[in-house]
Amino acid sequence: MIRTIVITGASSGIGAALARNLGAAGNNLVMAARRRPELESVAREFGSRAIAVVADVTKREDVLRLRDEALRRFGSVGVWVNNAGRGIAKPALELTDADFDEMMAVNVKSALYGMQAILPHFIERGQGHLINISSFLGRVPIATHRSAYNAAKAALNALTANVRVDLRAKYPALHVSLIMPGLVTTDFARHAIGSTGSAPPPWVAGGTMQPQTAEEVASAIADVIEHPVAELYTNPASGPMARRYFEDVGAFEENLAALR
Repeated sequence: MIRTIVITGASSGIGAALARNLGAAGNNLVMAARRRPELESVAREFGSRAIAVVADVTKREDVLRLRDEALRRFGSVGVWVNNAGRGIAKPALELTDADFDEMMAVNVKSALYGMQAILPHFIERGQGHLINISSFLGRVPIATHRSAYNAAKAALNALTANVRVDLRAKYPALHVSLIMPGLVTTDFARHAIGSTGSAPPPWVAGGTMQPQTAEEVASAIADVIEHPVAELYTNPASGPMARRYFEDVGAFEENLAALR
C-alpha cells in the first residue's frame, strides 16, 4: 500500500534512514527538519514523491504549517512520525533551567504539537497511524548522564500511552505506536548538549546491548507501519533488560552502580 508519510527530524540519522526505507517502497514523503541543505539532499532522492519542509518543530506554527503543506501536496496523510529529538550529556544535578527546557521542548512538546496537528485529520478520515520515536532510556536508567533527555522520553512514553487509550474505544482504525531504540550508530550523541565524545558505557562495552544502525531501526519502524503494535523496542536486548529492571528495581540499580 502506498501511503503519504510525514517524518520529522528527517535530515539525518534515523529520520533520513526511515525516509530512504519508505521512499524505496514507493511511498509519498513529507520530510521536516531545520537544516535545509541536508533535508533537501535526502528529499531529492525521491523526486516528486517527496517534499522538504524546513521547520522547527518546537514551534507549534511550524508543525501546523508542516501538516498543511502535506495536505496541500498529497491530499491526505496516512502516517505521521514524530522523530525529531536531541540529547544531553549532563547528570541531573548539573542541569540548568535552559537545559531542561530544551530537552522538554525538543523531545516532548514537539511530539505533542505533532499529535494535536494530525490526529483531528486521522479522526476525520477514520484511519491513520501516529508513531512517536522515544528511547529505551525513557524506561531504564542505564545512562544517567542523559538525565533530562531520559526524563523527556519517559514523559513522551506516558503521553503516547494516554493518547492511545483515549482513541482506542472510539477509533479502532487509528493506531498509535511508541518506538524505543537503544544505542544507535548515528551522530546523535555527538550533537548532544555537553557531549565530550567519551567511551561507550559499560552495558555496551561489556556486550550487554550492542548498537544498531539507523537502517536497522528504520526497518523496524517500517515493519510497525505494516503491522501496527502499541510499543516496540528495536534492540533485541532491550525487552529482557526492561523486564529485569521492573521485576526488581533495587537489585538492578545496585548491579548497575557496581559497573561504574
